[in-house]
Amino acid sequence: MSIGNSPEDDRPSIGRALQQARIAAGLTVEEVSSSTRVRIPIVHAIEEDDFSRCGGDVYARGHIRNIARAVGIDPEPLVERYDGDHGGRPAPTPAAPLFEAERIRSEPRRPNWTAAMVAAIVAVVGFVGFTLFNGGDDKPSNTAQVAEGSTPDKTAAKPTTKPADPKPVPSESAIAAAPRDKVTVKLGASQGKSWISVKDHNGRLLFDGLLLEGESKTFQDKERIDLVLGNAGAIELFVNGKKLQDRFEPGQVERLTYTKGDPEAG
Repeated sequence: MSIGNSPEDDRPSIGRALQQARIAAGLTVEEVSSSTRVRIPIVHAIEEDDFSRCGGDVYARGHIRNIARAVGIDPEPLVERYDGDHGGRPAPTPAAPLFEAERIRSEPRRPNWTAAMVAAIVAVVGFVGFTLFNGGDDKPSNTAQVAEGSTPDKTAAKPTTKPADPKPVPSESAIAAAPRDKVTVKLGASQGKSWISVKDHNGRLLFDGLLLEGESKTFQDKERIDLVLGNAGAIELFVNGKKLQDRFEPGQVERLTYTKGDPEAG
């Protein structure tokens, strides 16, 4: 009698799952390698379920997490599958020897009663001398006495505190102050996370990585800003002080270029 495969047997392998997610995100192996700092041959090997080039289980788990985050999927189920396929996560080192070392201490010293008694005698003598010295001083204390018939000023004892200046509340109007002699681009992840790449007019990389939901970044250049958006539908764009109304589809990959003046997509 034939028994059908369980649903877990129909799941794609770790490498296949990462490859499918990368393709769905519209990313190339080179772009994933650039954002995760994992070398291109290792990315290819992991997508083929070959982890021998990772340098060990610790590095393999780290590469799986970084690549999964770059392509927009949860890395933990893949790491758990890797542990299950490779003998499980190594057990933590027991801490018993550390506590045993803490308990091995020398015997406590016995109290030095002679020194304690001398200190007590010195304290008593000092107190008696201070009392005799100040015993004849009947003058009222300036701080404790109030002239007869007068009313103590209660308000004088209250310290006056200056209220703290209110902190300025940041607003979107700050982008409107962008200088006209430069191109200013602000990216905000308002609908989810997205992998982004930003370069200046010389091709120098200004940013390459994930922009998480709720985060925002602003970039400036004197001539041009080039963008690659891995999940353009999640991004809100402000260019040269102007919010762009065009909305992209979720998961859509967009390559954009902006210059000074009124923003236009390249």
